[in-house]
Amino acid sequence: MSEELTPADFEAGDDSTDLEAIAAEIQALKDQVLRYAAEAENTKRRAEREMNDARAYAITKFARDLLGVADTFERALAAAPVGEGPVKNFVVGVEMTSKELQGAFDKNGLKRIDPAKGEKFDPHKHQAMMEQPGTEVEPGGVVQVLQPGYELLGRLVRPAMVVVAAKGAAPPNPYGSGGGGETVDDAGGSVDTRA
Repeated sequence: MSEELTPADFEAGDDSTDLEAIAAEIQALKDQVLRYAAEAENTKRRAEREMNDARAYAITKFARDLLGVADTFERALAAAPVGEGPVKNFVVGVEMTSKELQGAFDKNGLKRIDPAKGEKFDPHKHQAMMEQPGTEVEPGGVVQVLQPGYELLGRLVRPAMVVVAAKGAAPPNPYGSGGGGETVDDAGGSVDTRA
């Protein structure tokens, strides 16, 4: 049996404190529900992002394995003899196969990293194999590409292996080799070389 409430049970002082306590508890429960809902939404978004990344980058290992094939085609084409007849046809076939492989890379988001001579060295995309003194490019610039790199949808698969101009090397003379008659000595000072 439930007990019936009478007007005497609701006194003025107790009523307002009970309502305040109930309102505070309701607000706390609303906040808790909102936090749980936000956490569930964040978990859903994170799972979707991880699934999309897994789908997009699932071919990374396969692509890395195929890079050796692309490198072999490039070396074969660089060493191919110039000739007529069957040798020429064979070289044309290797070129076509190499182009088809590069086309498949492009279709699947595998982009070649092949820095131009003089381009600034980027440690996020390039791997310096050695430094070389030189006057053709600015210090810290790419002198030569030993092996091109690749990235898959913005993520590095293999860095480009490059030769970099040494930091102590003199920058290229904009006036040519017969320039203004001054050179920089090892201590960093100017030396007048005019006779």
